[in-house]
Amino acid sequence: MGDVIGEVLPYAVGVAVSPVPIAAVIVMLFTPKAKTNAPSFLVGWVLGILVVGGIVLLIPGLEASDGDPSTLSGVVKGIVGVMLLFVGWRIWTRRPMSGDVAEAPKWMDSIDTFGVGKSFGMGFLLSAVNPKNLLLVASAAVTIAAAGLSLGGQITALFVFTLIAASTVAVPVVGYLIIGERADQAFARAKDWLIQNNSVVMAVLLLFFGVSLIGDSVRILF
Repeated sequence: MGDVIGEVLPYAVGVAVSPVPIAAVIVMLFTPKAKTNAPSFLVGWVLGILVVGGIVLLIPGLEASDGDPSTLSGVVKGIVGVMLLFVGWRIWTRRPMSGDVAEAPKWMDSIDTFGVGKSFGMGFLLSAVNPKNLLLVASAAVTIAAAGLSLGGQITALFVFTLIAASTVAVPVVGYLIIGERADQAFARAKDWLIQNNSVVMAVLLLFFGVSLIGDSVRILF
């Protein structure tokens, strides 16, 4: 189990380093409905990770055979690696140039109109549908499936992965619920930095994981 957690830990950190979702939940903390919307966003974020991971774990043929990763797991890792490289390259080419001010996504302007349901839905979409997170969660789930763990072991590994992956969204929410508006200034600075540096952070992460997954694929297949 420890070896598997060690293998998926980088993917969990990759999901955790998600500038736009973290900035979004921070923006929610400045709205009148912060105490209901932010926790709803967090629940959606966590559920999105679990759903994607659970679906991948159910794919037949990913499990280890005689202690070795299956051919299918190597193929999937290779495909995901190439996709990550492509997405990372696209983000890098569209990053703000030096001196430019990055703009927040348009939908962030309407966060103050969100209700509990829409906050939950946005959290779910950003974790389960966002290409970067979708691919990283899928990669982690493939790694768990290929490790030859029991069903209970797979579920435990997925929950540990999710706990780490969701930590950076959970920290602002829990912090706000504990210390309230005293954290506003720190949250505001963090939000501005995350939006400004989102493209560079995302591109570097995706390129790193893309190369890593392609390397794993080559090792398994050849």
